[in-house]
Formats: sequence, structure tokens, C-alpha cells
Amino acid sequence: MEMATQATADGKAGGAALNTPLAAAHLAAGAKVGVWLGCAMPDDFGDAAAEYRYARETVALIDKNYRASLSFTGPDRVRYLNAILTNNIKDLGTGHGNVSLLLNPQGHILAEIETYAFADRLFCVSHAMIRERLIEWLDKYIIMDDVTLTDETARYGTLALEGPKAAAIVQELSGIDLTKFDDLSSHDGSVGSLPCRIVKRSPGGVPGAEFVVERGELAGLWQILSEAARKHGGGPMGYTALSGLRLAQGVPWFGYDFGEKQIPHEAGLQDSHISYTKGCYTGQEIVERVRSRGQVNRRRVELLFSGDAVPEPETPLTLDGREVGYVTRAARAWDPPRVIGMAYVRKEAIASGTVLQCGGATATVVR
Repeated sequence: MEMATQATADGKAGGAALNTPLAAAHLAAGAKVGVWLGCAMPDDFGDAAAEYRYARETVALIDKNYRASLSFTGPDRVRYLNAILTNNIKDLGTGHGNVSLLLNPQGHILAEIETYAFADRLFCVSHAMIRERLIEWLDKYIIMDDVTLTDETARYGTLALEGPKAAAIVQELSGIDLTKFDDLSSHDGSVGSLPCRIVKRSPGGVPGAEFVVERGELAGLWQILSEAARKHGGGPMGYTALSGLRLAQGVPWFGYDFGEKQIPHEAGLQDSHISYTKGCYTGQEIVERVRSRGQVNRRRVELLFSGDAVPEPETPLTLDGREVGYVTRAARAWDPPRVIGMAYVRKEAIASGTVLQCGGATATVVR
């Protein structure tokens, strides 16, 4: 089994990785395995370029079992989470979700958290690579609140379908028409005889779904979804292709493209992860100060590299011989073939079209 370097919350190498519950099935299918988002996940199933095209042209099946799942119950659960997360939890409708950040008092990003509201609980999804520390951080804020935090990571697993044919397959398998619902809305359903929760997501603006099931049902669900994807001209997708696809879509990854070194405005998350009308939360003073000042000294940018080599994380970027930033993540994309990535660069180098030096190649700021 091939192993890559584990990324932790600040993008540095870490310790032993967690295994997906589907590891044996992936290896039996001939997958190469590396460490992605802190977990041992498939690099590819034999042809990363074809897997990339599945997601762009037909349908891709993705193992998303790098996640931590936490449940919050008790009468104060909404007030509690609303006071520590950056987005508006108190106005979430039942069955709906949003994405927030957990910040420290200095405004630095500790975690990215999706929160879903249900009648009897709030359900939060984050990254298993920070699970223990996340639980410690969250537990620290439960002081006088009547809230019970339950770690349900070992209970649930998640698979996803995405691509132009994903919505039709979801309707065929479950009867749920994703096109009628908002993103991050959650719907009880079933696939065959397997009960699951189906969450709508639209990466790149194309409707797709995540299937959340009890861990014991994952292998059966993987088989059903894999057969359906193959029938529609798609198949399973590894993280080599997925990383390239997310970079092409402009989607940063926690632990790679943002983490404890960054504040939200540096990471470009100020419009997607933050409510400015919800009231106080941990780190708000820094966020508001940066917003009123209107600028930060460095920002996350998207890059197009010359040549065919994929730069390593933390490769320095220079402008006129002076270091102005570093690469966070780079990957190959196939539509058209190119090498793309993300980086943090100083404000004098963030304008689109700026050409930076990256080793023996160039890196052009594209966004």
C-alpha cells in the first residue's frame, strides 16, 4: 500500500492515518492508497484522468470517510453553537445546514464545521484528523449550558455521487429529486433496503448528493452506487483526481489551503463561512477589525503553473527575486490538461495575471 504524507490542521506532516472502513474493498479493486485529509484514502483506481472525467462528464463515486461526526442535544444547543461558530446557527431550518468556522480568540481557524439542524439535535461534521482536539475545544465552551456533546464518528459513514448524471441516479435509486432542494439540505430516504440520509451538494454548480449511513451499511451502499455509476458511464474516483477537480472549482481544503495559520479573510472565506448579522462569537472582534480595515497582508490565490511538474506544498514563490508566498496545494487537472494550485502571497502579488517564479517554472495568479 502506497502511503503519502498526512496533512494536519496546519498542513504539516502528521502521524499515523485513520483508515476508511472501505479500505479492503478499495485494495481489492486495485486502488493505490495514500493519505488525504488525514485518512488513508484511494489515490486512484488505476486511471486518475478517467476518474476526473467521470466527475466532469458523467458521474463519480467518492468515499468521504475522512469525517468526524458530532451530535449536540439539550435545550441550549442552538445558543451554545451559535456563540462559538462564525455562521448563523439559530436561524437554521429543520433539515437544513450551513458551513462555519471555529476560531480561537485571535481569529485563527481551528476547524471547518458543517452544522445541520434536526428536530431533536444539531449534527456537526468536521475532519477526523482533528477529532480529539475538536472535541476538547468544543467541550471547553460548554460551561453553564445544558448541552450534551456525543461523538458519533464511529457510527456513520459517507459516500458521494457527483457529476452531470448524479441527480438522475439519486432519483432513480431513492426517489428524491435533488433539483427541488437547497444545497446542504438533508432528506431521509433509502437506497434499496438501506436507510440513509441524503444531503444535496452542488460542487461546481452541478447537483450531487452525499449518502450518510450507519457504518455497517457502507460496503453494501458502495456496491449499489458503484454499479449505478458504472451503468451510467462513470465509476469510483480517487483523491488525486478529486484534489485537481476541487482546485479547478476554486474550493480550498481545510488542513491544506487554510488552517491555524490563517484568519478567514486571508483564506478568502469571509463571504462563504461567516454571518455578519448573527451577533457575538469567538474570534468575532478580529474578524470585524479586519473587515473594517479592508485588507490583509497576504491572501489565498489560485495559480496556473507552467510545465508539467506538480509543485510540492510550501514551495516558495518569488517576485523579482524576492519571496512573496508559498504553495499550499497543487495538482493536475485534465480539462484542458494543466497543473493548477493554491498559494498564499503578499498583497503586492495578488493581482490576476501576476507571474511568480516557482522553482524552475512560473506560477501565474488566475484568481
